[in-house]
Amino acid sequence: MAFLIVLAALGFLMFAAYRGYSVILFAPIAALAAVLLTEPAAVAPVFSGIFMEKMVGFVKLYFPVFLLGAVFGKLVELAGFSESIVHAAIRYIGRTRANAVIVAVCALLTYGGVSLFVVVFAVYPFAAELYRQSGIPKRLMPGAIALGAFSFTMDTLPGTPQIQNIIPTTFFQTTGWAAPWLGVIGSIATVVVGLGYLEWRRRSVMASGEGYGVDDDKPRAVVAGAATGGAPAALPHPLLSLAPLVLVGVANFLLTAAIAKWYGTSYTLNSELLPGLRAPVDMPIKPLIGIWAVEGALLLGILLVCATAFGRIRASFAEGTKAAVGGALLAAMNTASEYGFGGVIAALPGFIAVSESLRRIPDPLVNAAISVTTLSGITGSASGGMSIALAAMSDSFIAACQAAGIPLEVLHRVVSMASGGMDTLPHNGAVITLLAVTGLTHRQSYRDIFGITIIKTLAVFFVIAVYYLTGIV
Repeated sequence: MAFLIVLAALGFLMFAAYRGYSVILFAPIAALAAVLLTEPAAVAPVFSGIFMEKMVGFVKLYFPVFLLGAVFGKLVELAGFSESIVHAAIRYIGRTRANAVIVAVCALLTYGGVSLFVVVFAVYPFAAELYRQSGIPKRLMPGAIALGAFSFTMDTLPGTPQIQNIIPTTFFQTTGWAAPWLGVIGSIATVVVGLGYLEWRRRSVMASGEGYGVDDDKPRAVVAGAATGGAPAALPHPLLSLAPLVLVGVANFLLTAAIAKWYGTSYTLNSELLPGLRAPVDMPIKPLIGIWAVEGALLLGILLVCATAFGRIRASFAEGTKAAVGGALLAAMNTASEYGFGGVIAALPGFIAVSESLRRIPDPLVNAAISVTTLSGITGSASGGMSIALAAMSDSFIAACQAAGIPLEVLHRVVSMASGGMDTLPHNGAVITLLAVTGLTHRQSYRDIFGITIIKTLAVFFVIAVYYLTGIV
C-alpha cells in the first residue's frame, strides 16, 4: 500500500503536468495527499518542515542562475545577436544542410548561456524559412531543434551553464567542468548519431514526395539573404554577436578556478567585516564554486551585451527584462516545487521500497543513471527529476561510487546526462513549448523528438561504458 501511494503521487503529478496544469500548484497537492494517506496528522508539519524548506532552499541556491540566464538570453535576442548568428551559420554551413545549421545555432546559443526556451523562440522563424526554401517537411523541424537545444549542450558538454549541469555541483562538490573528456565524447556521439538520424528521416520523408507542407497563420519571418548566403547590413557582425557567448564560456572556466583560490574551502562573515552582524556566518565554498562561476560569467555576458548593443536594446530593455524576470520566476518555482515534492516523497515509507529496488542494480553509475532518468521522465523535467532523485538518493549514490573507487566527477557527468535523457516525454514543458511555437502537434512531430530522446538516453550508457573500458575522466 505504501508503494502504491508513492506511485499514485508521482502519477498524479505527471498527469497534471501533461494536462498543462501548474506544477507550482499541483506538486504540493500531490505530496501532501500522499502524506494524508500515510499519516494524516503529519500533513501540516511536513508542508512547513519539509516541502517549504526544500523549496526555499532550492530557490536560495539556484534562482540567480535562472534569473541571469533568462536576462542574458533576452538581451542577446533583443540585440539581434541570435539573428546574426543564424545568418552566419547559413552562410558558412550552407542552406542545403538545414539540419546541421539548426543544430549548430541552437547548440551555440544554449552552450553560450541562453535558456533553451529562449533558443526555441529565437531560432524558429529562421528555421522555418530555411526549411521552406529547402523543401524539407516542417514537421521534421522540432527534432532538429531538440537535438541542438535539449541534448548535449544542456547537460553533456563540460562547462555548460545550463541548470542541469549546475545542480549536481552542490551535491557532489564538483564543478560544471566535471569529467571533461567523458562529456566531450558523449557530446560527439550524440551529435553524430543524432544528425545521422535526422538526415535519414529527411531523406526517407522527402523521397515520398512530401514537401514543406501547409504553414500556419503566424507571421512569416523572411531570412533576408538566406538564398545567397548574405546577411542584412543592419545586423551586428557575427563576431560581435559571438563575443558575449564566448565570454560566458571563458569566464565560467576562469572563475571556476579563481574562486577556489580566492576564498579557500570556507569563508567567515563576522562583525569585523560587517558590524551589523550579530553572529558569525560560516560559508563552505566548495559546493558554491560552480554556482558562483556561472553567475559571474552570465553577469559579465550581460554587461558586454549592454556595452556593445545598448542602442539596439535601449527601447525594449524595460519590457524585455520584465518578461525575462517573469520567465525566470516561473521556471525556478516550477523546479523548486518539484524539489520540495521530492523531499516529501523521499520521507515516505513507500519510497524506501522504491529506493531499495533501485539499489539492487549492482553498478553505481547505472543505478544513478536509471534512477535519475526515470524520475525525469515521470516528472517531465530534467532539473525537476534530477532534483527529486538527488534530494532522495544522493548520499547513497556518493557512498556507492566511493566504495567502487569511482570519482564523483564521473558521477556528476552521468547524473547530469541522465537528467536530459527520458525527460523529453510528451508532457515535458520544453516539448510542449517547442510544438506550440512551431505550430505543430505531438502527432505530427513527436516521433522525431522521441528519436532524439532515445539517442540521448543511450548516450549516457555509452559514456558509462567508455569510462569502464578506458578509465578516462
